[in-house]
Amino acid sequence: MNQTLSKCRLLSKIDSPKDLKKLTVEELVALSDELRDYIIDTIQITGGHLAPSLGVVDLTIALHTVFNTPEDKLVWDVGHQAYGHKILTGRKEDIRNIRQYGGISGFCKIAESEYDAFGAGHASTSISAALGLASARNLAGRNERVVAIIGDGSLTGGLAYEGLDNVDKIKGQFLVILNDNRMSISRNVGAMANYLTRIVTHPKYLKFKTRVWNSLSYLPSGGNIARKAGRKLLESLKNILAPGIVFEEFGFRYYGPIDGHDIGQLITTLNRIKDFKYPVFLHVITQKGKGLASAENDPTKYHGISPKSPDIPLEKPTSSIPPFLKVLGETSCEIAEKNDKAVFITAAMADGTGLVEYSKKFPKRYFDVGIAEGHAVTFAAGLAVAGYRPVVAIYSTFLQRAYDHIIHDVALQNLPVIFVLDRAGLVGEDGPTHHGVFDLSYLTSIPEMIVTAPRNGTEFRNLLFTAFQQDQHPFAIRYPKEQCVVFDNSQEPKIYPIGKWEILKKGSEVAIISVGILSNAALDAVSILQKRGIDPTIVHARFVKPIDHELLDELERMHRWIFTVEENSLIGGFGSTISRILLEMQSPVKLVTLGIPDEFIEQGAREILIVKLGLDAEGIARSIVASIGKPTSKK
Repeated sequence: MNQTLSKCRLLSKIDSPKDLKKLTVEELVALSDELRDYIIDTIQITGGHLAPSLGVVDLTIALHTVFNTPEDKLVWDVGHQAYGHKILTGRKEDIRNIRQYGGISGFCKIAESEYDAFGAGHASTSISAALGLASARNLAGRNERVVAIIGDGSLTGGLAYEGLDNVDKIKGQFLVILNDNRMSISRNVGAMANYLTRIVTHPKYLKFKTRVWNSLSYLPSGGNIARKAGRKLLESLKNILAPGIVFEEFGFRYYGPIDGHDIGQLITTLNRIKDFKYPVFLHVITQKGKGLASAENDPTKYHGISPKSPDIPLEKPTSSIPPFLKVLGETSCEIAEKNDKAVFITAAMADGTGLVEYSKKFPKRYFDVGIAEGHAVTFAAGLAVAGYRPVVAIYSTFLQRAYDHIIHDVALQNLPVIFVLDRAGLVGEDGPTHHGVFDLSYLTSIPEMIVTAPRNGTEFRNLLFTAFQQDQHPFAIRYPKEQCVVFDNSQEPKIYPIGKWEILKKGSEVAIISVGILSNAALDAVSILQKRGIDPTIVHARFVKPIDHELLDELERMHRWIFTVEENSLIGGFGSTISRILLEMQSPVKLVTLGIPDEFIEQGAREILIVKLGLDAEGIARSIVASIGKPTSKK
């Protein structure tokens, strides 16, 4: 047992949720303090999502005390709020390796534990998934309880409402708990956030409703007329005093809001409503970052923190070279100052995409649409039709959710919407739900789409200006969660000819065509290869679509081997495109594609994953040497 856990008198004795049922409420309150301390101490070493998990510690304890998990199903939305859930369900030692290579996931994962009823790394999925579990229960004639725990930020996502809209089809027990902390990663925006705030400020209706209905329930059978009158009275007052009645219109019986940090009240309430044979919506108010003053004061900063242990790979040290997101932040302001039609859009990720400064300088041309990626894309399409130049800044993995919108609303109409995809490639500790390794596959398959990948910050800036220079096609720029090696904004931006690649180094026999920052790794591989008698040509394919056919033809004529290198799935990726073209040319050149294999890559530090997949300089050189054996004669 680790030293931190040994200090936890109660937590050290909790091996499963069954142990919680032996404790008094006072002991559960003490346990919540220990659990928070353990999460804080552990996550400060490993890194991870700190503030979200701290906010639901009390709710987590109450849920596992009241419900009989894993028979009863808890479906956590997103999953990064479930660290306490993991600890209480037999993973308190494993939590020390959370999000590390070979360790447990930072999100719920079915394969990891029988207590993880459904896996999720993206938001707004819990209600739909829980409805599926509840329907399966009904079909099978079982009686387990099903609970969805969704954050208020996730209620900005359309999928949540698609689930809510189907609640009336469920018979029997079904509970949705709204964890309302007024935060996504950044502070929530939009009508629903304001709506929930109004509920919190109008609790009197709920007390009034309970008193009236309880009084009417004591009337004899002849009191039906009074009950009907009471119902009409409630209907007339509900919209004045309790805007939360909207959830009842969806088919729920609404309860709350209640204090999400009062374990006694949580347990009492859950025990009262857990076996109701109809859908119930429980509104719980929590404080994101609860128990850590710095996290309470700045929950955005402490939403996710970096590791501090010397035994765990750290993010690269801060230097004068910024990460790509900072380049976007500075360049967005630069562009907006020169172009009054420039509009920037994000989906609840102002901090994550680097647009905070832009949002302050140009608030009228900045739109945070919440966790609504599909809406962001179609909204941008509308702006483009009206003559504006919208930039949609969304993580690669999250843009997957808007695929149909990209095709139907943007590309089919050939609108000049600009997409900037942060976290393209391997993101590291967040793992397979967040790796952005499919965007080249899903974007290059779309007609009219221009797809690019810079290898440094200066090039990223130039590509942004290039995107604004052309207004004939949608334009995508993908870049990783990484520092950008070089960034110089002191010069006038360079406008690139669409579809042209760049020869970084001329060689013979072997050509390496690489995408994005892996072009830097390809360059680093040169010295290793030269020691083996191989002198490669290095080509940076900053345009993944359209292909530079002229240069590809030249490479095909002058080299015997072509290697493609990309931080994307090999299925449908850049290498796949080159393979198709060479096949159509009936070229004798030998092609080897390096990239992400046809599997989901686990979590771990980005540096570790790149090495494991052979996409670092050593790995690229090793693959080339293994493929060609030794230098070959010229064609």
